[in-house]
Amino acid sequence: MQDILLFDKWDMNIEVNDPGLINYINLNPIMIPRYKNKLEKRNNDNCNIIEKFARKLMTPGHKGKKHFKSSGSCTGKYENSIKIMKSVFEKIEEKTKENPVKVLVNAIENSAILEEAISYQIGGTIARRSVITSPQRRFNSAMRLITQVSYQKAHGKTSIVNTLVDEIVAAYKNDYHTSHAIREKNRIEKEAEGAR
Repeated sequence: MQDILLFDKWDMNIEVNDPGLINYINLNPIMIPRYKNKLEKRNNDNCNIIEKFARKLMTPGHKGKKHFKSSGSCTGKYENSIKIMKSVFEKIEEKTKENPVKVLVNAIENSAILEEAISYQIGGTIARRSVITSPQRRFNSAMRLITQVSYQKAHGKTSIVNTLVDEIVAAYKNDYHTSHAIREKNRIEKEAEGAR
């Protein structure tokens, strides 16, 4: 029996090194990342990581309470997101000479936040406290950081494919100077360390 390859090119048999993210990074082998039926209710935990990332490209989300200036261009068809992901994977493979799914998984592991600071009210004052981030929030925030900075850099300057490739490869290499997601993760963790 022939193995199922993503886009008929890449193997999905990859080991997740972060024990907290094992249950949230679904690497079941699929040919095209589309979960069941369009009208069927989707359980987020059963979706493949590539499908989750393609959906995140369609809605990168808020930063604070304001939309990015690129949020208006994030609408469109799911097939467009899949085409973007395929182009990104081809360029990542050219650049790193490694399996692009492995590069994406390691980039998400490297940019996942471990702890963050929360605010709560005691009487009339607001205090801050450090809390450990839940695994699902770590996974979602890592994807949000990567997609948000890619859309921000791509707005009117270059294509989303090139900015996504640069950000994912920099996060994969854990490069503090080039990856905005790694810088933001370190900033949030330092802020949490100060609130202990």
